[in-house]
Amino acid sequence: MKGSTIQLGGMSGVPEIVLGGPGLVLIAGPCVIESEARTHRIAVGLKSAAAAAGIPFIFKASFDKANRTAVDGFRGPGIEEGMRILGDIRQELEVCITTDVHAPGQADAVAEVVDMLQIPAFLCRQTDLLVAAGRTGCPVNIKKGQFQAPWDMGPAVEKVRSAGSGGVMLTERGSTFGYNNLVVDLRGLVQMAQLGVPVCFDATHSTQLPGAAGRSSGGDRTLAPVLARGAVGAGVDAIFLEVHDDPSEARSDSATQLALHTVEPLLKSLVALHEISRPFRSA
Repeated sequence: MKGSTIQLGGMSGVPEIVLGGPGLVLIAGPCVIESEARTHRIAVGLKSAAAAAGIPFIFKASFDKANRTAVDGFRGPGIEEGMRILGDIRQELEVCITTDVHAPGQADAVAEVVDMLQIPAFLCRQTDLLVAAGRTGCPVNIKKGQFQAPWDMGPAVEKVRSAGSGGVMLTERGSTFGYNNLVVDLRGLVQMAQLGVPVCFDATHSTQLPGAAGRSSGGDRTLAPVLARGAVGAGVDAIFLEVHDDPSEARSDSATQLALHTVEPLLKSLVALHEISRPFRSA
């Protein structure tokens, strides 16, 4: 299960990371920037956990959650303040950064700060957004829509590549399974890799129960490690985790974010599984 590779970082003290190479990569962070102090604290904890597990780390946090269930759901600090916070974390901690963009007009400003742009699952078919992201020359991670078949992500990849991007990755985050539920089909990881791209598995969003809590989404974070192990065994290039220092206080995805103190042992198990399964990944 192998597509093309993407290179991130390598400048301003930030280490180079290769997505789609021989090693597993971690993408992790809180769902949304709640405060500068909390976001920085989580980034420090995740960098330490990743280092202890020996896995390259890309920090992720959203400056705006534009698809909240309810109109009064917390959305974040906005693009100006959010990019300042993420830029400071990148510089101070010397880590690669990614965040999502929701509109074509955001792409250039965000690409000036981050190492990779992320396209939200609900927007994975939006041509103008995909082309604008590709046009920046920044690597682009497209999250597969819950409504999309894995093979139907080919045209989304083509839209980004048509604008001359720095590489495309696809992320699995579960598929709609009736009302308020998602299911993960591990076959889709292989099918997306056959499109010639690195593949990431979002272990926490895949445990989400969309809109199931009435005015917010529910979920079951205890299932995330199980799904992550299955995806690593299947041969994914990266694992995506949303992580909070106190999930009970999280202002978005509180039911699915992992507690920061649980991440290091999980990463160590995933790295060990990745090494054990290495001989079988080309089969």
